Amino acid sequence: MAFDERTLNGMGVLAAVVKSGSFAAAADALDISPSGVSRSIVRLEGRLGIRLFNRTTRSVALTDEGRRFYQQIAPLLAGLEEAATLAAEGKVAVRGRLRVNVHPFFSRLILGPHLGRFLRQYPELQLELATREEQGDLVAEGFDLAIRFGEPKPSTLVARKLLDTRILTVATPGYIQQYGHPTTPDDLMSPAHTCIQFRSPESGKLFNWDFQRGKQKKELPLKGQLIVNDVSTMHSACLAGYGIAQVMELGAEALLADGKLIDLFPQWPDDRFPLYALYPSRNHPPAKTRIFLDFVSSLLPS
Repeated sequence: MAFDERTLNGMGVLAAVVKSGSFAAAADALDISPSGVSRSIVRLEGRLGIRLFNRTTRSVALTDEGRRFYQQIAPLLAGLEEAATLAAEGKVAVRGRLRVNVHPFFSRLILGPHLGRFLRQYPELQLELATREEQGDLVAEGFDLAIRFGEPKPSTLVARKLLDTRILTVATPGYIQQYGHPTTPDDLMSPAHTCIQFRSPESGKLFNWDFQRGKQKKELPLKGQLIVNDVSTMHSACLAGYGIAQVMELGAEALLADGKLIDLFPQWPDDRFPLYALYPSRNHPPAKTRIFLDFVSSLLPS
């Protein structure tokens, strides 16, 4: 296949459809007609010899072949966009649209309160945050970046660890006064204690009750009457004195400092949970991605 201007234009239209979610929205973004978008995609499909999209009257979605092709060209198109910007302005410019997939807990407690300061610093940047429990398919959905908790699944995405936050077993002073302070994790097996279970909204699996100090690890088969899949609900139930919960230290620092929550087992300090940034593979991510990652890193404890 000969690579020419039409092929490059078709790739740009493909990227616009993926990022906007429809041919009509892509036409608005590119300031061309919907039929022009359709013709461009058809020409590109003909040149590649593959079908890029499955189309219905209500939706458009990448085929498996289209997803693989877009995953390969998306970083290249971003690089071309940045190169043109640098050539035109002679400097690194933070501008354009940045789509970020963010875990709700991180977005609400850590990121949200500081977004105004970040956006005022970069007035030419349009930031779109998709806050949801499931990561989904970053490439097929046109995301530039994701901020997610937990170990990432194997993929072609770059995974950059931002933080390892401690997992703490906590209760309120009122709970401890009423039911006693467990002295070891094994004490939680007693029917005298109530443990709040957490189910991953993405995998559907219950989180294990793990404890670690140095190389010593302990996993307890704890059960509870209450099972939640929302971190805020778990915090609320625990803060109301209902039971004991395992929470991330990130986002709970003020509650611990004010004495509203008590770390029950400070002698078991080494169970941790990671926070990652995920983005399409390339040696030099765009300036807007790098700047946003630097901003996120600045919000995290060192």
